[in-house]
Amino acid sequence: MTDDTLPLLDALLKRGGGDFMKELAEEVLGRLMAFDVEGQIGAGRYERNEERTTQRNGYRHRAFDTRLGTLDLKIPKLRKGSYFPGFLEPRRTTEQALVAVIQEAWIQGVSTRKVDDLVQAMGLSGISKSQVSELCKGIDARVNSFLERPIEGEWTYLWLDATYLKVRENGRIVSVAAIIATGVNTDGRREILGLGLGPSEAATFWLGFLRGLEKRGLKGVKLVISDSHEGLKAAIAQIFQATWQRCRVHFMRNALAHVSKPQHQMVAAAIRTVFMQADQAAASKTWRQVADQLRPRIRKLAELMDEAEADVIAFMSFPKQHWPKLHSTNPIERLNKEVKRRADVVGIFPNEESIKRLVGAVLLEQNDEWQLQHRYMTLETMAGRADEPTALTHIAA
Repeated sequence: MTDDTLPLLDALLKRGGGDFMKELAEEVLGRLMAFDVEGQIGAGRYERNEERTTQRNGYRHRAFDTRLGTLDLKIPKLRKGSYFPGFLEPRRTTEQALVAVIQEAWIQGVSTRKVDDLVQAMGLSGISKSQVSELCKGIDARVNSFLERPIEGEWTYLWLDATYLKVRENGRIVSVAAIIATGVNTDGRREILGLGLGPSEAATFWLGFLRGLEKRGLKGVKLVISDSHEGLKAAIAQIFQATWQRCRVHFMRNALAHVSKPQHQMVAAAIRTVFMQADQAAASKTWRQVADQLRPRIRKLAELMDEAEADVIAFMSFPKQHWPKLHSTNPIERLNKEVKRRADVVGIFPNEESIKRLVGAVLLEQNDEWQLQHRYMTLETMAGRADEPTALTHIAA
């Protein structure tokens, strides 16, 4: 094999040039391709070897857009067969979607300074509308196939949460709710089940989104975990007849809004005693005791607790092993943070299609990763769950 005796950095410093980091990247990638080719043909350059399968046949140039700018790569050619470096394989769907959104915004002249800076940093140039269109078609086909796939089997638990993104609409910048649905099936496997985009979280929007999940085959839902939305509770009862679990974390934030900051620690500690109980009956008793203790001093908080009792401790009617994952929307919060992180790069989306493209790509890749992980809930606890009550109370529309 080739023996590189001259250190890489010394070679680059002796060569000189205006952009050291760019030249370094080109040199490193060039050497990686050389090593890769040596392994493929079974011999180094000019090496006589009976195991050699073919010979080199010059190079072909390939532009490679990176954050350092556009690199000029020399890809080795072979007399027999072909070689293509693995790092030039098509970008991951999320990165492709991000690039497509940036390009689309740039072409339409609606990009923010942040997007313009990123475009330059990624070394993008010479973008045409036809190129953007072709790129978007490929991404949209994969994303739509994922988001519209049939939902098979029964899904015991369903998490719903919304994140808000900005989009241009008729010359104005408006906020759009991106609703993400994740679920756990009777095998304990977790998947991303759907994405919905709408102007608000009104009852009609929730109802339409849940109906869409039902039409695709979602069934067997026993518990839905979400933040408190007026329209959602009624939609759950109408579509799934399932129990609703109000996110405990969001409830605590709402509760503490009724007290002064010096009282936060005391009130939070009192409410947390409810969740330390061994079963639902004990938790309900403790809940009422805490509410009665707070009533003389903080009447509005006590009334909030009276109203929310059944919804906040609904998870306690399900297997205890599942409680840590059922009491809040925390399992989906991390996913939402990743969506926001990717979306913040864009800032303001040029249209709703671009939101679906980027967010859908993030969800598709996350779902693929989940399928390679262990079950989210063990098969044993999910199997035992079938013999237990399916709901705490029936939800009134």
